[in-house]
Amino acid sequence: MSAIPRPIRHVATDLSHSANSAGPVTSGRRASNFQSNLSRASFSPLNDSRESAGKLHCMMACRLASLRALGLTGARVATPRISYPLFRRSFAVLSSPRASSQPWDELSQPTGELQTTLSSSVSVSGVGLHLGLQTTVTLLPAAAGAGRVFHVVVPGDRGLVGIGADVRNVVDTRLSTVLGAAGVQESGVRVGTVEHLLSALEGCGVDNCVIRVDGGGEMPLLDGSAAVWVRHIMAAGIEPATVTVAGATAERRRWNLPGKGPITVQHGDSFIAAFPRASPLLTYGIDFPHVPAIGRQWVSWDPARAQQQPQLDAAAEHEEQGEQPQECGDYMSGIAPARTFCILEQVEQMRAAGLIKGGSLDNALVCSQTRGWVNPPLRVPFEPCRHKLLDLIGDLALCGRGGNSGIPNAHIVAYKASHALHVAFGKALIDALEAEATDLAKGKDA
Repeated sequence: MSAIPRPIRHVATDLSHSANSAGPVTSGRRASNFQSNLSRASFSPLNDSRESAGKLHCMMACRLASLRALGLTGARVATPRISYPLFRRSFAVLSSPRASSQPWDELSQPTGELQTTLSSSVSVSGVGLHLGLQTTVTLLPAAAGAGRVFHVVVPGDRGLVGIGADVRNVVDTRLSTVLGAAGVQESGVRVGTVEHLLSALEGCGVDNCVIRVDGGGEMPLLDGSAAVWVRHIMAAGIEPATVTVAGATAERRRWNLPGKGPITVQHGDSFIAAFPRASPLLTYGIDFPHVPAIGRQWVSWDPARAQQQPQLDAAAEHEEQGEQPQECGDYMSGIAPARTFCILEQVEQMRAAGLIKGGSLDNALVCSQTRGWVNPPLRVPFEPCRHKLLDLIGDLALCGRGGNSGIPNAHIVAYKASHALHVAFGKALIDALEAEATDLAKGKDA
């Protein structure tokens, strides 16, 4: 245990004890015999939908207030635009978890929330980090159960190529996450640096979205954080997503992946570990011993707690970090503003490798090993570590399918992890769920 950084020792010990004493989180909590076939889905009363929508409005209004306090909202975003189509006509609520059946459907756990989408489309243009090319991205509403899908505009006669936001579609993880089309005819079509946008969608609670990419095949870096994406998402508005079933319009409930674990992936002294829990909790640590301005940092994010206390870390903004990881509070104010960062002495090496062609002091934090921050001030305490947490949220979003959350009901602890390790963990999680679902099916057939 001595080789493990001190802040993580008590976390791992407590979680292991909790997991062993509580038993598997799926035991006694899984939905009972729900059907993935839409024709057999059950329905809930309309007032349940209205209550969920009301909670959505309150949550988004609170989050926008947090964002405005940091000066990260544009003049156009005076109030959150939350639409309620369910008040204009009658809707049913599908209790079925997914539009298309997945092997682990019966293991999924309800959140009590409705799936959401954007109220309107919004376009964002900018230069990509690594390719340095201009790209225009348009976010469009999508039906409940559609999930998040990239539509890449391909020059020539091929038109649009669809790439699902799926961890199995990751083709590269060098300093960013790159998705590639799976079909033979679409081979070679890629979209890079998807993690910031996916993090914003996951953090804002947008479950279903079509992402049209026109230009350089890489998402715009913008200011290096997820704050600009959040601002545009809020400007577009968020509403419950709907789907048409047998001629009737319905909404769909949102489900979480079950916490399967413990699961651990490791490379050298870097690791990601997950321990089953009733709701998601993410803890992230980084260590740069040769860059004193960064050093060792730990942060954590509890989405459920953050909804109740969006300004959780405001009072401790200038306090020194102790044994406990610093709480990030609300995603919009505590995580989204954190910018990508790099070490000054490594910049030329990355450029020689054909990377960061679109990087500048306007869209990245740069820190020198000897001189400290080149372009201060920091937006939030422990901004580098918060940005790594932002990246993890975006990469975990790739585990979500059918309009459901990609963040499992587990305490996920990451230390000095990379995009490659994030993706490896996501694949290990999906593999574990598929294996458990297969065993469950065999048990029923026996």
